[in-house]
Amino acid sequence: MRDRPAAQLDRSERPYLLIFLGALGLLGCVTLVAGTVIAPFYVPNHDIFADTISDLAAGPSEIIMDVTLYGFAVSLLAIALAASHVHLGGVFWSIGTLSLAILAVLVVVIGARNEYGDGDDEGVVIHIYLVYGLGVFFLVAPLSMVRSLTAEHPTMARTLLGLALVWGISAPVFFFLPTSIDGMYERMLGVVACAMVVLYSCVFLGRGLDGLSGRTGLGKRTA
Repeated sequence: MRDRPAAQLDRSERPYLLIFLGALGLLGCVTLVAGTVIAPFYVPNHDIFADTISDLAAGPSEIIMDVTLYGFAVSLLAIALAASHVHLGGVFWSIGTLSLAILAVLVVVIGARNEYGDGDDEGVVIHIYLVYGLGVFFLVAPLSMVRSLTAEHPTMARTLLGLALVWGISAPVFFFLPTSIDGMYERMLGVVACAMVVLYSCVFLGRGLDGLSGRTGLGKRTA
Protein backbone atom coordinates (compact mmCIF):
# COMPACT_ATOMS: atom_id res chain seq x y z
CA MET A 1 0.00 0.00 0.00
CA ARG A 2 3.01 2.31 -0.01
CA ASP A 3 5.92 2.90 -2.38
CA ARG A 4 9.01 2.66 -0.20
CA PRO A 5 10.86 -0.50 0.92
CA ALA A 6 9.80 -2.22 4.09
CA ALA A 7 13.30 -1.63 5.47
CA GLN A 8 12.52 2.08 5.56
CA LEU A 9 9.21 1.76 7.36
CA ASP A 10 8.73 3.91 10.44
CA ARG A 11 9.36 1.55 13.35
CA SER A 12 7.41 3.80 15.71
CA GLU A 13 4.14 2.84 13.98
CA ARG A 14 2.16 0.08 15.65
CA PRO A 15 1.07 -2.31 12.87
CA TYR A 16 -1.71 -4.03 14.76
CA LEU A 17 -3.18 -0.70 15.83
CA LEU A 18 -3.19 0.56 12.25
CA ILE A 19 -4.68 -2.69 10.96
CA PHE A 20 -7.43 -2.50 13.57
CA LEU A 21 -8.21 1.17 12.88
CA GLY A 22 -8.08 0.71 9.11
CA ALA A 23 -10.41 -2.28 9.29
CA LEU A 24 -12.73 -0.34 11.61
CA GLY A 25 -12.81 2.49 9.07
CA LEU A 26 -13.85 0.09 6.33
CA LEU A 27 -16.46 -1.56 8.55
CA GLY A 28 -18.04 1.81 9.31
CA CYS A 29 -18.40 2.50 5.59
CA VAL A 30 -20.00 -0.90 5.07
CA THR A 31 -22.43 -0.03 7.86
CA LEU A 32 -23.31 3.27 6.19
CA VAL A 33 -24.01 1.66 2.83
CA ALA A 34 -25.96 -1.24 4.34
CA GLY A 35 -28.11 1.02 6.51
CA THR A 36 -28.87 3.38 3.64
CA VAL A 37 -29.99 0.46 1.50
CA ILE A 38 -32.02 -1.32 4.19
CA ALA A 39 -33.70 1.62 5.96
CA PRO A 40 -36.01 2.65 3.06
CA PHE A 41 -37.80 -0.70 3.33
CA TYR A 42 -38.94 0.28 6.84
CA VAL A 43 -39.97 3.87 6.06
CA PRO A 44 -43.45 4.07 4.48
CA ASN A 45 -43.65 5.92 1.15
CA HIS A 46 -39.97 6.79 1.16
CA ASP A 47 -38.85 8.18 -2.19
CA ILE A 48 -35.10 7.72 -2.74
CA PHE A 49 -35.10 10.55 -5.28
CA ALA A 50 -37.03 13.16 -3.31
CA ASP A 51 -36.38 12.13 0.30
CA THR A 52 -32.96 12.61 1.82
CA ILE A 53 -30.96 10.17 3.90
CA SER A 54 -31.82 12.29 6.93
CA ASP A 55 -35.49 11.46 6.41
CA LEU A 56 -34.62 7.84 7.11
CA ALA A 57 -33.46 8.77 10.60
CA ALA A 58 -36.85 10.02 11.77
CA GLY A 59 -39.91 8.10 12.86
CA PRO A 60 -40.46 4.63 14.33
CA SER A 61 -37.61 3.01 12.38
CA GLU A 62 -35.06 5.71 13.15
CA ILE A 63 -32.88 3.25 15.05
CA ILE A 64 -31.70 1.72 11.77
CA MET A 65 -30.30 4.96 10.41
CA ASP A 66 -29.09 6.10 13.81
CA VAL A 67 -26.95 2.97 14.12
CA THR A 68 -25.76 3.55 10.57
CA LEU A 69 -24.73 7.14 11.33
CA TYR A 70 -23.00 6.15 14.55
CA GLY A 71 -21.15 3.42 12.67
CA PHE A 72 -19.92 5.95 10.14
CA ALA A 73 -18.89 8.26 12.98
CA VAL A 74 -16.79 5.43 14.43
CA SER A 75 -15.23 5.01 10.99
CA LEU A 76 -14.26 8.70 10.90
CA LEU A 77 -12.92 8.56 14.44
CA ALA A 78 -10.86 5.47 13.57
CA ILE A 79 -9.11 7.14 10.64
CA ALA A 80 -8.59 10.29 12.71
CA LEU A 81 -6.84 8.21 15.37
CA ALA A 82 -4.81 6.41 12.71
CA ALA A 83 -3.81 9.71 11.11
CA SER A 84 -2.75 11.05 14.50
CA HIS A 85 -0.68 7.92 15.16
CA VAL A 86 1.03 7.94 11.75
CA HIS A 87 1.33 11.73 11.45
CA LEU A 88 3.24 12.32 8.24
CA GLY A 89 4.34 15.75 9.43
CA GLY A 90 3.45 19.39 9.07
CA VAL A 91 0.74 21.63 10.43
CA PHE A 92 -1.59 20.79 7.56
CA TRP A 93 -1.58 17.10 8.44
CA SER A 94 -2.58 18.12 11.96
CA ILE A 95 -5.39 20.27 10.54
CA GLY A 96 -6.59 17.33 8.46
CA THR A 97 -6.48 15.01 11.46
CA LEU A 98 -8.52 17.42 13.56
CA SER A 99 -10.97 17.85 10.67
CA LEU A 100 -11.57 14.08 10.59
CA ALA A 101 -12.24 14.09 14.33
CA ILE A 102 -14.64 17.02 13.96
CA LEU A 103 -16.47 15.15 11.20
CA ALA A 104 -16.96 12.21 13.58
CA VAL A 105 -18.48 14.55 16.17
CA LEU A 106 -20.74 16.21 13.60
CA VAL A 107 -22.12 12.86 12.43
CA VAL A 108 -22.79 11.79 16.03
CA VAL A 109 -24.65 15.03 16.78
CA ILE A 110 -26.68 14.71 13.56
CA GLY A 111 -27.73 11.21 14.61
CA ALA A 112 -28.50 12.24 18.18
CA ARG A 113 -30.43 15.48 17.56
CA ASN A 114 -33.21 13.98 15.39
CA GLU A 115 -34.01 17.33 13.79
CA TYR A 116 -34.86 16.11 10.36
CA GLY A 117 -37.60 14.48 8.39
CA ASP A 118 -40.23 14.74 11.13
CA GLY A 119 -41.14 18.42 10.87
CA ASP A 120 -39.69 19.15 14.31
CA ASP A 121 -38.78 22.83 14.54
CA GLU A 122 -39.03 23.36 18.29
CA GLY A 123 -36.12 24.83 20.20
CA VAL A 124 -32.79 25.60 18.56
CA VAL A 125 -32.57 23.71 15.27
CA ILE A 126 -28.93 23.25 14.24
CA HIS A 127 -29.20 20.49 11.66
CA ILE A 128 -28.51 22.74 8.67
CA TYR A 129 -25.37 24.10 10.37
CA LEU A 130 -24.16 20.57 11.02
CA VAL A 131 -24.65 19.82 7.33
CA TYR A 132 -22.65 22.93 6.45
CA GLY A 133 -19.92 21.60 8.73
CA LEU A 134 -19.86 18.28 6.89
CA GLY A 135 -19.52 20.14 3.61
CA VAL A 136 -16.59 22.19 4.86
CA PHE A 137 -14.59 19.56 6.72
CA PHE A 138 -14.98 16.83 4.09
CA LEU A 139 -13.13 19.28 1.86
CA VAL A 140 -10.63 20.62 4.41
CA ALA A 141 -9.46 17.19 5.61
CA PRO A 142 -8.26 15.75 2.28
CA LEU A 143 -6.88 19.03 0.94
CA SER A 144 -4.87 19.49 4.13
CA MET A 145 -3.40 15.99 4.04
CA VAL A 146 -2.84 15.26 0.37
CA ARG A 147 0.59 16.91 0.15
CA SER A 148 2.05 14.89 3.02
CA LEU A 149 0.39 11.75 1.69
CA THR A 150 1.97 12.21 -1.75
CA ALA A 151 5.51 11.43 -0.53
CA GLU A 152 4.68 7.84 0.42
CA HIS A 153 1.33 7.09 -1.25
CA PRO A 154 1.26 9.05 -4.52
CA THR A 155 -1.50 7.01 -6.13
CA MET A 156 -3.72 7.29 -3.07
CA ALA A 157 -2.95 11.00 -2.79
CA ARG A 158 -3.99 11.69 -6.39
CA THR A 159 -7.20 9.73 -5.91
CA LEU A 160 -7.96 11.56 -2.67
CA LEU A 161 -7.35 14.92 -4.34
CA GLY A 162 -9.71 13.97 -7.16
CA LEU A 163 -12.44 12.98 -4.70
CA ALA A 164 -11.91 16.21 -2.76
CA LEU A 165 -12.30 18.28 -5.92
CA VAL A 166 -15.47 16.39 -6.86
CA TRP A 167 -16.81 17.03 -3.36
CA GLY A 168 -15.86 20.71 -3.42
CA ILE A 169 -17.64 21.26 -6.73
CA SER A 170 -20.67 19.06 -6.10
CA ALA A 171 -21.54 19.65 -2.44
CA PRO A 172 -22.68 23.31 -2.75
CA VAL A 173 -25.00 22.35 -5.61
CA PHE A 174 -27.11 20.28 -3.20
CA PHE A 175 -28.53 23.40 -1.55
CA PHE A 176 -29.91 24.69 -4.85
CA LEU A 177 -31.57 21.52 -6.11
CA PRO A 178 -35.33 21.00 -6.26
CA THR A 179 -36.67 18.72 -3.55
CA SER A 180 -37.79 16.25 -6.19
CA ILE A 181 -34.23 15.04 -6.77
CA ASP A 182 -32.17 16.18 -3.80
CA GLY A 183 -32.46 12.80 -2.08
CA MET A 184 -30.67 10.95 -4.85
CA TYR A 185 -28.08 13.71 -5.17
CA GLU A 186 -27.37 13.50 -1.45
CA ARG A 187 -26.79 9.76 -1.82
CA MET A 188 -24.27 10.46 -4.58
CA LEU A 189 -22.45 12.87 -2.26
CA GLY A 190 -22.53 10.17 0.39
CA VAL A 191 -20.74 7.82 -1.99
CA VAL A 192 -17.97 10.41 -2.48
CA ALA A 193 -17.60 10.93 1.27
CA CYS A 194 -17.58 7.20 1.88
CA ALA A 195 -14.98 6.72 -0.87
CA MET A 196 -12.67 9.19 0.88
CA VAL A 197 -13.01 7.31 4.16
CA VAL A 198 -12.38 3.98 2.39
CA LEU A 199 -9.25 5.47 0.83
CA TYR A 200 -7.92 6.65 4.19
CA SER A 201 -8.74 3.28 5.71
CA CYS A 202 -6.86 1.43 2.97
CA VAL A 203 -3.81 3.64 3.46
CA PHE A 204 -3.64 2.99 7.19
CA LEU A 205 -4.54 -0.69 6.86
CA GLY A 206 -1.81 -1.03 4.24
CA ARG A 207 0.75 0.69 6.44
CA GLY A 208 -0.09 -1.74 9.22
CA LEU A 209 0.34 -4.70 6.90
CA ASP A 210 3.60 -3.23 5.62
CA GLY A 211 4.80 -2.95 9.20
CA LEU A 212 4.07 -6.61 9.84
CA SER A 213 5.73 -7.75 6.63
CA GLY A 214 8.78 -5.62 7.40
CA ARG A 215 9.14 -7.11 10.86
CA THR A 216 8.72 -10.67 9.64
CA GLY A 217 10.93 -10.31 6.55
CA LEU A 218 8.10 -10.85 4.09
CA GLY A 219 9.09 -7.94 1.91
CA LYS A 220 7.08 -4.88 0.89
CA ARG A 221 3.62 -4.16 -0.40
CA THR A 222 3.04 -1.60 -3.10
CA ALA A 223 0.18 0.78 -3.75
